[in-house]
Amino acid sequence: MTRFLATTAIATVLAGSAFAVELTVGAANVTGFIDPGRDHSNVGSQFYYNSFDTLVEKNYDKLQGEFRPGLATEWTLVEPTVMELKLRQGVTFHNGEAMTADDVVFSLNRMYQATFPPYQVRARDRLANFDKAEKIDDYTVRIHAKREEPLWETLLNLQQVMIIPEDYTKGLTGDPKVAENDDFEAFSLKPVGTGPYAITQLVPGETLVWERFDGFWGEKAPLDKVTVKHMPETASRITALKTGEADLVTNIAPDQLSLIESDPALKAAGSATALFHVMIMNANHPVLKDPRIRQAMSLAVDRDTLNEALWLGKAIVPASHTMEEFGELYMPELKTFEYNPEKAKQLLQEAGYKGEEIVYTSFPTYYTNGLLAAQAIVEMWKEVGINGKVNVVDKWNGGDADMMARNWSNPMYFADPFGSFGVMWAPKGPSESEGRFNTDAAYAEAWERFRFSKDVEARKAAYAELMERISQDPPVLPLYRPFESWAMNKNVNWAPKPGHIPYVLDFRAGSISFASN
Repeated sequence: MTRFLATTAIATVLAGSAFAVELTVGAANVTGFIDPGRDHSNVGSQFYYNSFDTLVEKNYDKLQGEFRPGLATEWTLVEPTVMELKLRQGVTFHNGEAMTADDVVFSLNRMYQATFPPYQVRARDRLANFDKAEKIDDYTVRIHAKREEPLWETLLNLQQVMIIPEDYTKGLTGDPKVAENDDFEAFSLKPVGTGPYAITQLVPGETLVWERFDGFWGEKAPLDKVTVKHMPETASRITALKTGEADLVTNIAPDQLSLIESDPALKAAGSATALFHVMIMNANHPVLKDPRIRQAMSLAVDRDTLNEALWLGKAIVPASHTMEEFGELYMPELKTFEYNPEKAKQLLQEAGYKGEEIVYTSFPTYYTNGLLAAQAIVEMWKEVGINGKVNVVDKWNGGDADMMARNWSNPMYFADPFGSFGVMWAPKGPSESEGRFNTDAAYAEAWERFRFSKDVEARKAAYAELMERISQDPPVLPLYRPFESWAMNKNVNWAPKPGHIPYVLDFRAGSISFASN
């Protein structure tokens, strides 16, 4: 619960007095580890921004936030493939070490020249164009790209290149002069960053505690302590909020908002989240190899009805794999996905589909409304003649050869089509690497034009080509951008910021306040 550890008005507390303010968050999921380099999950994305910093920061109050200084105070392209950055002086890690160029080079090269397998995966799917970082002096670094990079600032703002301390990390296990895999494993349970809150407790999957770091280089954190507790059931989170066990809770679906709105002590803040809930399909499964069957599986899904039934019409159903956050690369004019049950029936007949069972796998609770959507989709398949079955599992099976279709999400890891669609379906990306998606030379050529062209119109044209390929040989159907809400005590003023990646719990200065009565 929010605790003001003295008898004084909230306004006095927030005005900068010595009285402590604590917050308790009830979360649908709590991460099992904290390491910004290796994490790729919706759950994990909640927990990094309070404790870690990037070299290039953004104004997250805006949908397409402008870049601004972070741990780097300025940056200049000194050669077509070389960026020089001047580092902020006076930055201290949570363990008391001063940040220098050595820490920055270490943090970047652990990703750019990754040897730790989880880092190699993240480096391959979003950082493959970077060769190395090098130290020029204690507060100057240079970053070398392999070819001209049109997204410099965007890719220096990624969670995966947040800065961590070199000496501390190397000293966690083994040889203190060498970065070993065990060091990175240990770091994930004892994380240290430069942000306004230090992580003082992590019970994997259960509890995370932030405490204000008084050595932070920027504006002082408004909270003394934040405790995040795992509360997997929606009903338990709402009960915790009503009883005062929690002050703010995550992942409230629209059909539960009436329970919040009817209580004068509570309120909610929500938005259409910057990610898609998706149905993925295994293009290499023997039953699904014919793309016409996967087209039919997609065409049979009435996503507008799913939106109305599960999200009360508040979700966003896309015509293509695009989001307004992409700025100049936002392309709502593309018509990649549609509902057409008659065409689905025709394609099934043409493909010679004989009623083979198609299994739709779903997590039981990980995605809000995920299982309900899976059940509805299988019913929609039945209407066009697809023999579907829901299979509920607790583990990820997207890399299994026998996986046929399942629910997943495709977040906006950064505000560009490369940072959403591209991270998942680039050549040699996770979907192809896990064996459920195939690319060829033509796809790769269009991808190269999309990824590296400095001309916006050329990038848009190439992306349209990629979307046409996805339409004709589909590995994925974006269902909707879910509308999720955070509920809170009426005295808590907090809302997700439009410029963040999904689900970030931002409790920095200016992001949370409290009513004075």
